[in-house]
Parts: sequence; C-alpha cells; structure tokens
Amino acid sequence: MPVPARHVQLALIALVQVLGMAMWFSASAVVPALRETWHIGSAQAVWLTASVQVGFVIGAVTSAVLNLPDRIAPQRVMAVGALGAAAATLAVPVFAHGLLSAVAFRLLVGVCLAGVYPVGMKLMASWFRSAGRGLALGVLVGALTLGSALPQLINGLSGLPWQGVLAAAAALGVMAAVLAVLLVRPGPHLAGGGTRHRPRYAVEMFRERGPLLANLGYFGHMWELYALWTWLPAFLLASTARDGAPAPSRAVLGLVAFAVIGLAGAAGCLLGGWAADRYGRAPTAGTALVVSGACCAFSPLIFTAPWTVRVVALLVWGAAVIADSGVFSTVLSEVADQRYTGTALTAQTAIGFLLTVVTINLVPVLADQTGWRFAFLALAPGPVLGALAMRALARHTKRAATRKPAVAAEEAV
Repeated sequence: MPVPARHVQLALIALVQVLGMAMWFSASAVVPALRETWHIGSAQAVWLTASVQVGFVIGAVTSAVLNLPDRIAPQRVMAVGALGAAAATLAVPVFAHGLLSAVAFRLLVGVCLAGVYPVGMKLMASWFRSAGRGLALGVLVGALTLGSALPQLINGLSGLPWQGVLAAAAALGVMAAVLAVLLVRPGPHLAGGGTRHRPRYAVEMFRERGPLLANLGYFGHMWELYALWTWLPAFLLASTARDGAPAPSRAVLGLVAFAVIGLAGAAGCLLGGWAADRYGRAPTAGTALVVSGACCAFSPLIFTAPWTVRVVALLVWGAAVIADSGVFSTVLSEVADQRYTGTALTAQTAIGFLLTVVTINLVPVLADQTGWRFAFLALAPGPVLGALAMRALARHTKRAATRKPAVAAEEAV
C-alpha cells in the first residue's frame, strides 16, 4: 500500500527543519570555548544567541511585509533560507576573529532562518486539513526542537573543536537546502498563489479576536521558551556546583541538555499536536502553559532537588514548554485570512522572537543579582498570561460554534 503523499511531505518538511534549525544554537553550544578564545564575559556571550533572535525578527518582518511566503514558491524560499544560514554559520569559524564579527554573522543566520521555520509551517498546513493539522504542526515543531538541540549533542559527543561544531551545523544546513529544493512540494490546500501584495495584514489580523488571542497565547509561550533553552546548561552547572559535586563533563551536560530540549521537547510536541486534534486547541495549549508555568514557579525547588529528581523535573518542563507551540500555529492557520496564512504565521513568529531577546538578556542579569536558583522565576508571567488568553479563546470558540447554526437557520428562512 503506497504511503500517502501528505505523509511523505510531512517527513520531508520535518527533516528539513531538523537539519536547518541545527544552526540556531550552534554558537550557543560552544559558548565556553568562545569565551576562552575571545576573552569575553557572559553578558557579551548572550549576543551569540540574542543576535540570531534579532536577525530572525528582521527576516520575518521583511518576509511578512513583502508577503514572500505567499507570493513565491515556499519550498524555494525555504531552500534559499537554509543555504544562506549555512553560509553565515560557516563564516564564523572561517572569517570571525572576535565577538563583533561573530555577532554580525549570527544576525545573518537569524535573517535566513526566517525563511525556513515559518515557511515550513505554511507548507505543512498546505498538506493537512484542520482535522489533522494539529498533529502535523506538532511534528513540525518537534523537528524544530530536535534540530535546535542537535548542536548540544554534537558538541557533547563528537569531541570536535568549536570550529568543527559550527562547520558540522553548516553542513546540515546545506543538506536541508538540497532536500527542500529537490523534494519538498506545497500541498493541495495551499492558499495564496497569485496573492496581491497586502503588507497591512500583518497588523490587521490583531483586530480580529481569534487571531489576537492566538497570538497573545503564543507570546506568553515565547517569553519562557528560548530563555529556558539558552540558560538550561548554566542552570544545571550552578545547581551541581551547589551540591558540591564535580562539574558535569562536556558529554554529560550535552546529553542532558539534548534530552531536555530535544527528546522531551519532541515528545511534548507530538503529544500536544495529538491532544489538540482530539481535545481542542485552546484546552491543550492552556494545559501545557499551566504545567510549564508551574515548573517556572517551582524552579527554585528544582534547583535544590537531588540530581535524579532535578533531571526528571527538567524533562517534564522540556516537554511542556514546547508542547503548545504547534498548537498556536495551528490555531492561527485556521482563524487567519486563508489568503495570507504565511504572512500571519511569519508576523506571529517575528513578534514572539522579539520577546525572546528580552528574556534571554533578563535571566542572566537576575542570576547575577539573586543566583541561578531564582533566575527562572522571571519567566513565569509568560505562561500565566498565555493560559489566560487560551481560556478566553476557548470561550470565544464556543460562542462562535454556537452562533454558526443560528446564522445558518436564519439564512435558510
């Protein structure tokens, strides 16, 4: 029995995401080596990650304003983005001789990756109708999660110098570009071919209650997500030092970070996508936000817990913090104007990633003031506000479903 085309494309788009997003945290994974090589402090090293976030916002806003994913074949946009990110990633070990030039290249990585992740969401949505779209986008975000964690695994197990880790990530990016241009195709539910230029839709969607609430939930989720991913290794090191135990080896730290971010995160995405299709978008996202918010609130206790308990708690957190990401994308792809789905998704991610710059910089400042035990408490307001937005969205969705039969009956009369 032949495999349905949508499942083949699901696997291909997900693979492109895994390979392409490996470049996102490629420099972050080797920060200790870069700090030693370039003699930079932790406040400066933050920008090896934050610059990617800023670049992503620049690229996403440009793409949204120009409606690029709605006017150009999306698989070509994704291929060019992956190839450009690979070139910028490789430029760091080849041409960068200090923090300033490295940050400039990392900014370009973010600009280019804006053509990979949001466009991948549009392509995935084009292959699946609403009934199965939650799980499909859960697979996509799970792929992003695995890809984001790959540099931790490469750095922990390969024994490569920092230059080799970045070169390996760049090679994965080239593979992503080749797969995208040769094998990935848009599905039958793609809207937007020949769409006229309408940059205002990136702002206009916030006037509609459905897209507004979906975006507010996503923004609360993003307030927490990337700061946790960025500073998880520092949290682990500090908590181990408090125990008086030797610092974890590079391999152990890399494996734990990969398990929390990549494996638990991917499992959370699949569970979230399945639950969104079965139990509803808003209840699923709201539950994930409550769990991750509780982990934020209890992070001081996680910090002091025994090592095994600590790792288990972080695995739960790693699953919950990303489980709702695909759900927000699914909701927006359903409630936004179908002619501008790509623009809506790109604008959503642009604002969300701009928020991550704030928290990525905020957490280490709080860690300097209060210690790492209490630093993650600053992330708790995000999931709390996001959960409230999902509660409102559930009510809005219920009212909208109630109105439809009444409107249909009036039209029949």
